[in-house]
Amino acid sequence: MKLTYFVEDLPLKHTFTIAHQSRDIQDTLLVKLEENGMVGYGESTTNPFYGMTVENMSEALECFRETVENGNWNSPEELWELGKDCFKENPFAQCALDMAAWDLFAKKKGQKLYEYLKLDPADIPTTNFTIGIDTVPKMVSKMQEVHWPIYKIKLGTSDDLAIVRELRKHTDAVFRIDANCAWSAEQAINYSGELKKLGVEFMEQPLGKDDLEGMKEVYLHSQLPVIADESCIVESDVKKCHGLFHGINVKLVKAGGITPGLRMIHEAKSLGMKTMVGCMTESSIGISAIAHIAPLLDYVDMDGAMLLAKDPAKGVTITPEKVTFSEENGIGATLV
Repeated sequence: MKLTYFVEDLPLKHTFTIAHQSRDIQDTLLVKLEENGMVGYGESTTNPFYGMTVENMSEALECFRETVENGNWNSPEELWELGKDCFKENPFAQCALDMAAWDLFAKKKGQKLYEYLKLDPADIPTTNFTIGIDTVPKMVSKMQEVHWPIYKIKLGTSDDLAIVRELRKHTDAVFRIDANCAWSAEQAINYSGELKKLGVEFMEQPLGKDDLEGMKEVYLHSQLPVIADESCIVESDVKKCHGLFHGINVKLVKAGGITPGLRMIHEAKSLGMKTMVGCMTESSIGISAIAHIAPLLDYVDMDGAMLLAKDPAKGVTITPEKVTFSEENGIGATLV
């Protein structure tokens, strides 16, 4: 078994702005696992908000290199458990490795990952397409550039309702709102009624992740469902979100990969919560991995590669009508 990793800079088509950051280029760490001529690929983007850098992800992988390369593990789940100490502070690096392990594991089985997981691609929900914070004319222009049936609108400004009202004039698409922790409970509750009239399906993470009292009020009084993102990072957060949110958005990079992501999805379902998986502007490697587990979900946000000016990989092809997988086994993504 051979472990290698390298950095790619992912240039974005447009400056991407959310409530707490903007970027034009997203750097990402790509991981390769090679054995007997087969290659598994994984990915995790860096993220300053969570303190994840190329340097500390590389350090975490080096900590675990010997265990990975000795090959004394039989499944991605087993490898993930073995890596808990090395990756305790760096789930992003663990995600990239876990994804590569799943890719290689399914290839060894001669199956696509969704086949191994016994999932049906026909059950994949339509992804939303994300519109970052910008001037209203530029947000409208982005919608006109990519006509899509569902848009996720990033908010967190002093004119959020006015933005949604204006965008609504230009499309009949379903809206999803993501405030990225920018609102108060009072704002979220007050906005929810108007947003519902404007064709918004749900609000994602309206309050700060630790504002549990506020979220309880929003959960009880909002006219729209609320979905946890920053409040639901790791497996232990799922139960904490029950009774505060109607559903969870699992980010594989934050959770530590496909292995814990699947457990989080199943736990949320057992609690009667809606499930979603979101992306972090990954290339087609990370997005293809999400697509393989998407049949489990109520909602999905896997538009990351669609936001790129240049993609270093190829994998799934996503249209409003369907997701088309490559002929490759595993997660089906390769470098170009």
